[in-house]
Amino acid sequence: MKKRNTFSSGIGFVLAAAGSAVGLGNIWRFPYLAAKYGGGIFLLFYILLVLTFGYTLMIAENAIGRKTGQSALCAFAALRKKWAFLGIIATLVPVIILPYYNVIGGWVIKYALTFVTRGHAAAAQDAFFDGMLASPGSQLLLQLIFSAVTTTVILLGVQKGIEKFSTILMPVLIALAIIVTVYSVTLPGALKGVKYLFVPDFSHFSVQGILAALGQMFYSLSLAMGIMIAYGSYLPKESDLEKNVSRIEIFDTGIAILAGLMIVPAVFAFSGGDESALGKGPGLMFITLPKVFESMGMSTVIGSIFFILVLFAALTSSISIMEAIVSSLCDRFGGSRTKTALGVGIGSFLVGIPPILGYNLWSGATIGGMTILDMMDFITNSVLMPICALLTCVFVVYVIGVNVIHEEVELSSKFKRKRLFDIMIKYIAPVLIALILISSILDAFGILKL
Repeated sequence: MKKRNTFSSGIGFVLAAAGSAVGLGNIWRFPYLAAKYGGGIFLLFYILLVLTFGYTLMIAENAIGRKTGQSALCAFAALRKKWAFLGIIATLVPVIILPYYNVIGGWVIKYALTFVTRGHAAAAQDAFFDGMLASPGSQLLLQLIFSAVTTTVILLGVQKGIEKFSTILMPVLIALAIIVTVYSVTLPGALKGVKYLFVPDFSHFSVQGILAALGQMFYSLSLAMGIMIAYGSYLPKESDLEKNVSRIEIFDTGIAILAGLMIVPAVFAFSGGDESALGKGPGLMFITLPKVFESMGMSTVIGSIFFILVLFAALTSSISIMEAIVSSLCDRFGGSRTKTALGVGIGSFLVGIPPILGYNLWSGATIGGMTILDMMDFITNSVLMPICALLTCVFVVYVIGVNVIHEEVELSSKFKRKRLFDIMIKYIAPVLIALILISSILDAFGILKL
């Protein structure tokens, strides 16, 4: 049996796992949701959920990965053969996500190059984003570049590729985020946005806001998609699981707050305090923010730094998504890592073609009003991930028993938050996950608008 690759240090694991958490969703989805659901009150519940719900599922997934020494596709089967289907669901999530994530990564490359080459005035026009979507050839090339970089890092392996790349890139990403944050909060009128983001206003409290914070935390921490099981399988037995998870919580929350500070105060300053200017989805990053940079001066410098930062964030996440697939396939079928990585890279590029064509040549091919890319996102984020997380709770509590997780965590340290873990995974997490699943589906079909 081949010796399994491992992270060389705890900090290497934390930076790699934090890199997975710091992706496109964290940078533009978090600010939009924070603005929509009351700023400070949303942030308060987000932090509470990360420290309880997020902690619980991450401990469970890391412990399952380290105990079995297997990635998601094989880990559940290694503990209980009849539960092999859960590994298939967990692996299917990154298989669907990676192709369209590469497409969006290509968009980020386009904007980064545009700002670096002083094309900020063109990027600030409404037609720029639509023009990019209308060009399948350009998108294919950009997707190929993004996919090739991701595949190259995976080919280098765990220590020389993922760990080294994350150890270099994460500090750079944080430094760039701080630069943009300082610029943003010092703009005239920006302090109103800072106050909105940090001061909880309980008049904005809503159940929908809590569910939105829960959903954002859920996706931000890369839960229920095989990533944390794969990364856990690379941890040595002496590594302190609980301490590592706590560090990831800090990184994730810190970057989420920086993302809010980068964007919310700047848009407030740009719009005169109009919250609706934060927009939704790709419109925030690719349409509103270029206008903000153009109107505030220093647009070439700040815009370049921002989109390079976003590109780095996108890469750290795409690397973890691809690793979840490659490690699972290697564990299950025993092929070489090189051939598997190349196969996954080529496959994800080919599967990424339909989402690109869905914005131009196949624009009429919508499903329930959703484009191909939107449908892929809905299936993974709103359906498969909650189902996978719910079944993971059932698996831990009723199939293998929580003591299996206790014992794995206590191999390297005292399990300080054991009681919190037990209460969350037995009683609270399953209910919250079920609410996410039901509300997301109802929202998608217009039955319940969140």
